[in-house]
Amino acid sequence: MPGKRLVGQLFLFYCILLSAGLLALGWLASRKLEETYIAGLGEKLETAARILADRSAPLLAAGSTTELEHVVAEVGRSMAVRVTLISADGQVLADTRADAARMGNHADRPDVAAALAGTGDGGVHNALAGGERILLVTLPARHDGNIVGAARVSANNSDIDQELSAKRGSIIGAVLAIGAASAVAGWFVARRIVRPIVELGRGARRLVSGRLTEKLPIADIDELAALAESLNQLASQLEERSHAIGRKGHEQEAVLASMAEGVLAVDSDERVISLNRSAADFIGGKLTEMRGRTLSEVVRNLELRRFASRALASNQPLQDDIVLHGERDKILHIRGTALRDSAGQSVGAVIVFNDVTDMHRLERIRRDFVANVSHELKTPIATIKGFVETLLDGAMENPDDALRFLTIIAGQAERLNSIIEDLLSLSKIERSEEAADLERDPARLRGVLEAAVGDCYSKATERNIEVRLSCDEQIQATINAALLEQAVVNLLDNAIKYSDSGGAVSIVAEQSPNEVTIAVSDRGCGVEQEHLPRLFERFYRVDRARSRKLGGTGLGLAIVKHIVRAHHGQITVASAYGEGSTFTIHLPVLAPAGKQPAGE
Repeated sequence: MPGKRLVGQLFLFYCILLSAGLLALGWLASRKLEETYIAGLGEKLETAARILADRSAPLLAAGSTTELEHVVAEVGRSMAVRVTLISADGQVLADTRADAARMGNHADRPDVAAALAGTGDGGVHNALAGGERILLVTLPARHDGNIVGAARVSANNSDIDQELSAKRGSIIGAVLAIGAASAVAGWFVARRIVRPIVELGRGARRLVSGRLTEKLPIADIDELAALAESLNQLASQLEERSHAIGRKGHEQEAVLASMAEGVLAVDSDERVISLNRSAADFIGGKLTEMRGRTLSEVVRNLELRRFASRALASNQPLQDDIVLHGERDKILHIRGTALRDSAGQSVGAVIVFNDVTDMHRLERIRRDFVANVSHELKTPIATIKGFVETLLDGAMENPDDALRFLTIIAGQAERLNSIIEDLLSLSKIERSEEAADLERDPARLRGVLEAAVGDCYSKATERNIEVRLSCDEQIQATINAALLEQAVVNLLDNAIKYSDSGGAVSIVAEQSPNEVTIAVSDRGCGVEQEHLPRLFERFYRVDRARSRKLGGTGLGLAIVKHIVRAHHGQITVASAYGEGSTFTIHLPVLAPAGKQPAGE
């Protein structure tokens, strides 16, 4: 319900005070007017009585009745009062408002009797005549020291009231005019007083609406001016704090947006109140569409929803690992903490996601590497140990058995040596890759590829494999020739091993504006799709029995990958089971600066 306007209340209060003041002033003025009028009327009556007594005394002594009536009429007309002339025996001789013959004798009236006796004070007296109060003055008329009559002058209430009413009307008119003028002036004064307050109110509403840059006007009234100054200072402080909060909000949003970890905040009803882009990507939804919706609407993963419910109800931080299924499964390590108000009541929870898929993969690779290297070293060591023990048990006495056993021992020792050399070579390449200090020079590729073909020529001839090379003489790149030759040799060696006898292996080098590619293709057994992602891991074998039979260490493709990465390139593979494989090395035309990320 809207309240009353201040200007109206001020004006009403002013009008009440003004009316009370004007009423009091009118009453006092009326009383004063009446007192003044009565006093003036008394003086007037005394003057008229004195004039009548002086002028009528000679005529009374001479008995001139006609002249007396003329004097009485003249004095009554000039003084505007009632005049009565009385003889020495109390008989009314003339009166301006009545027939003297009918008025009878007034000798018995106190004022007349006192005047004729010469004992009256000659002052103004109140008397009753016909039930009406009158003012009168009665003076003796003296001639040669003798009282010859009495002069009486009077005024009744009707005359007094008529005269006072006219004067009171003037006073009332003046009071009303003053009141009206004062009311108008009061209205403008009230408006002038209220206007700064109204402006302050409008300014306060602008502050509430967020328009903090618009300053309030400074009023002429000191108190309102101080209030306006305070509000302006408050607006400035609010603006500064708003900017600071805005900056902090942008900084927090920038921090959250740049975090690789996902951050999700929900209220007590499991409704999303905040999340960053990483969390949206993990969950699999759009950032702008997820806020304000419940987890059951935006999260399909049941484990995550259950974890959020447990985090809301728990007094302690929780953590767990969950799997998000998709085109590529992700393993997330999640931590949840309940958000509580000052009373300790749960008002929500914040959940932080960490993608530990790569960590788990690397941990698995580490475990597999330890297991694989142990297994790869254990087999030749066990073989060597067994045959040595056999020789010590007496087989040395048989030259043929001793020679055969020593030949096997030598072969296993060579296998151990190959594994160790490959591990050392891989470690050296990784160090060069991490330090980005691999020596590279511009060189033509054909010479490097021809040298690689030459290294594998004897193996290819043994298995009746034709090696075809296609490389333009002008193709060149910034390379370490020895390492690149080793990578190509490893690829050729694998292609020859896994190709059928009488088949063919091709090497095709091509150059584009941005890169040089070297593709090594065979028509051998090929690799199933499920093995392709792990093909370049250390000691990973698609067919362990066949790989060992063919003499591989399980490190050749891992060495190829790290050699290529040390050249700031990458290697890809395309294969179909039973149709063959193509390994392609991609090298940049211009060698970029900087380090390549380490790892599998």
